Amino acid sequence: MLHNILPLFIVIPLASAFLNSLLGKRIRGFSDILSGVATFLLAGFSIWAAFLFRESGVVVYKVGGWIPPIGISMVMDGLTVFMLVTVNVIAFLISIYSIDYMERYTDKWNFYCLFLLMVSGLNGVIISGDIFNLYVFLEIAAISSYALVAFGVEDEGLEASFKYAVMGTVASSFILLGIVFLYSLTSTLNMADMSRELIGKGHPHIVLLVSALFIMGFGLKAALVPFHAWLPDAHPSAPAPISAMLSGVLIKTLGIYAMVRIFFSVLGVTPQILNVLMVLGALSMVVGVCLALGQWDMKRLLAYHSISQIGYVVLGIGLATPLGIIGGLFHLLNHSVFKSLLFLNSGAVEYATGTRDLEKMGGLRERMPVTANTSLVASMSISGVPPFNGFWSKLIIIAACIQAQHFVYAFWAVLASILTLSSFMKVQRYGFFGELKERLNQVKEVPFFMKFSMITLAVFCLVGGFLLTYVFYSDFLKVAKDVVMSGQDYASIVFGAIR
Repeated sequence: MLHNILPLFIVIPLASAFLNSLLGKRIRGFSDILSGVATFLLAGFSIWAAFLFRESGVVVYKVGGWIPPIGISMVMDGLTVFMLVTVNVIAFLISIYSIDYMERYTDKWNFYCLFLLMVSGLNGVIISGDIFNLYVFLEIAAISSYALVAFGVEDEGLEASFKYAVMGTVASSFILLGIVFLYSLTSTLNMADMSRELIGKGHPHIVLLVSALFIMGFGLKAALVPFHAWLPDAHPSAPAPISAMLSGVLIKTLGIYAMVRIFFSVLGVTPQILNVLMVLGALSMVVGVCLALGQWDMKRLLAYHSISQIGYVVLGIGLATPLGIIGGLFHLLNHSVFKSLLFLNSGAVEYATGTRDLEKMGGLRERMPVTANTSLVASMSISGVPPFNGFWSKLIIIAACIQAQHFVYAFWAVLASILTLSSFMKVQRYGFFGELKERLNQVKEVPFFMKFSMITLAVFCLVGGFLLTYVFYSDFLKVAKDVVMSGQDYASIVFGAIR
């Protein structure tokens, strides 16, 4: 059954995007329904795949029946399942939110075409067992995101999209160049076969060059400091659902997941690489939150916090201890939830008030109780306040730093969390509390579908920490952690799963 499900993660969104382009403009409401159904199916299949994986183990799908490494393969292991659930559940909720939000834009069907192409690219990156096809799907997702950032065709959005496209192309060039060098060394593009070849060749100097290229390329995709310059412009300029997708899942899939998969499973990590990852993670944590403190544009403030929170994920994974990897992956999941919610909240505020400037807000809790309360939940979660989900993952990362005797990194993680709390106290104080301004007297709560997505994500923030820490640890997080910890054993695991 799992063999049959695997290609559907690419086929469903691609086919839906194609149908949208044919019929979306002609039939009113068709795009809303098709996108909602497609993303619902993807979310359902990803959760079902997580349960099937417990029974079947690693699955390798042979495209066209050609046995790897000769043919193209799709691979599903514990890390793949973890990422598929994260991406597709968030994509479904954002698609539902877009039903009402995107009414303010023309050519809504175009939005859904690009959105579904992005989802297809993200899923393709996750399940690809071939490094070149990983690059192809990465480009599908990236190019779709360039167009979506500029979807409003305003000056700000066009400028941000151009900047994002230029820096994204530079990142893609680094990645492609690294793939070329690896292919010249190993004569294969299958990641498991490439890993096996590299084990046989030792660790030649060219791998060090490739590692540097991948750190720059995937670091740009993940918006790690100092490769972050595109993100603070792209996120505020994009429509709110796309801001949520960019921060919630895109930078994690194209940046963090791809980096982890290639470094841990293919190249094999070295102490030097791990030190670089920890330094980049700590820098991103602190620099991102410090830059956020001075922001009054609500979405720009959230964009800088995306840089900071990605730093926690990279720091945890860079520790390369079981506890650190669990913390990093757990925070990746939690950040997908609370940061998507925060961007949807900012979209709701802009939808109702017409402004993103915190100084022009105030007292919105009276007129927008659902948005205000869900925003408070997300703010407490990103700040690491117990018992919200963000607290548990940050606590695990800090404990992992102490366990590994990296006390300086633990200190920076705690400091960044305190500064994050102060930043979001400002958001709550100026945005939702205080006295309602006269110009906001006619403001109303947002429509039903927007509220549905925000409430659902807020519930995840409230219960996600408890559920994943105590109930699903062994079935969901642990199998993803085991894949990362297994390192270059990935090759033998994949070839052992070929039937």
